[in-house]
Amino acid sequence: MAIGGQDSRRPHGELVADVLAALWSAGRPLTAQEVKRALGRPLARTTVATILARLHDSGTVVRTRPGRSYAYAPVSDAAGLAAGRMRRELEKEDDRSLVLRRFVSALSTEDEDLLRELLRDAEGGTEGGTEGGTEGGAEGGAGNGADGGVGAGSDDTGVDRSAVPSLE
Repeated sequence: MAIGGQDSRRPHGELVADVLAALWSAGRPLTAQEVKRALGRPLARTTVATILARLHDSGTVVRTRPGRSYAYAPVSDAAGLAAGRMRRELEKEDDRSLVLRRFVSALSTEDEDLLRELLRDAEGGTEGGTEGGTEGGAEGGAGNGADGGVGAGSDDTGVDRSAVPSLE
């Protein structure tokens, strides 16, 4: 360990990110030993196994037992994980409309245009536009965030189709 005990430690979450990167790049389920080998660092297999178990407990990876050891695979790519975090944060709030309104008002023009396009595609896609008119949900004021254009995407059933993470 280095002086002060801090220099040799990884920043919080770095190893978890590296483990996920190894799983994504493998393209197949890996055991803890295979992940350890892919990381190319002097880590204990139990350290990697603990990280994988925690990722499994949080729903980030799934595991199978093809032999004596578990093999782990990510449930989603990096974008899907970020989208899931966004959705979970949104679900914590009572006033989803306000959260979405603030989110949209902080977007760059390019991201705002992309969000509009994604909402239009989602409305005109496989669901057949059953969740309301295209004009109100995708275009209804998302430009200035003043009326919560994205948040206004709820229909009478209370389904909020504007939850950005669901548009993977």
